[in-house]
Amino acid sequence: MVLKEILNVFHKELDTIYGNNEVDSFFNILIDYYLNLKRITLVMQPEYTISKEEEQPLFEALSRLKLEEPIQYIIGETEFFGLVFKVNQNTLIPRPETEELVQWIIEDYKDNLEQIKILDIGTGTGCIPISLAKNLPKAKVKALDISTKALEVAKQNAKLNAVEVDFIEQNILDTYHTELDSASQKFDVIVSNPPYVRELEKAEMKGNVLKHEPELALFVDNTNPLIFYKAITEFATHNLKAGGKLYFEINQYLGSEMIQLLEDFNFKDIELKKDMFGNNRMIKAIMS
Repeated sequence: MVLKEILNVFHKELDTIYGNNEVDSFFNILIDYYLNLKRITLVMQPEYTISKEEEQPLFEALSRLKLEEPIQYIIGETEFFGLVFKVNQNTLIPRPETEELVQWIIEDYKDNLEQIKILDIGTGTGCIPISLAKNLPKAKVKALDISTKALEVAKQNAKLNAVEVDFIEQNILDTYHTELDSASQKFDVIVSNPPYVRELEKAEMKGNVLKHEPELALFVDNTNPLIFYKAITEFATHNLKAGGKLYFEINQYLGSEMIQLLEDFNFKDIELKKDMFGNNRMIKAIMS
């Protein structure tokens, strides 16, 4: 079948769900991934034909896209901070805003000459600790998650990107953290992008997120939206070195509440930062 005809089928089936430009983007990703073809092929060779065998994964992907399954889950990977990460339905798909959080930490520590200890809490794919380990080679990095299946993916990603990260399966909401609560384990940096979307905000979210990404990694109860931030901040008071830094990705609507929380735990030099879209998305504080 002529490749351009398959693109026309994609537009006919998907434009009402995603729009013309996004469908073009999906198609370009799929032909690159499955056929090792670039979009210029469609321009330079409008009659380019592929075999039935080559068609099959494209039409399978079309069926999954019609169900609003994210393209990242369909091909099983995504790019984050210039690195390739495996993803599946057990992991949240890394967002560009989280890249900005990683960049903030790297900027703060890129000129550091001594080894630093970093802990990422709620690691998912491992995108934060792996990106930090890749760009801060002197760092000793640990990462924690409650999900066994997410940690399996994170370990694959560490191997894929040739970095060492110590992964720990634990719930940060537990009272005791046997592998972490010791004086020898105090960290220079604790970072987290925990669940922060309130149930009331579901109406703002697209179907591909609501239907397919893990709720465990996304949502919190309307009545206690800072549950993870409180637990992590309290944990940090015992496990950050003096002068150590705590970094969070946050709910854009709860910036002032986050400042108050950090002040209540006696953190200092609190800095709220906007993301590329102008939303309050990151916060940093220093251990007194």
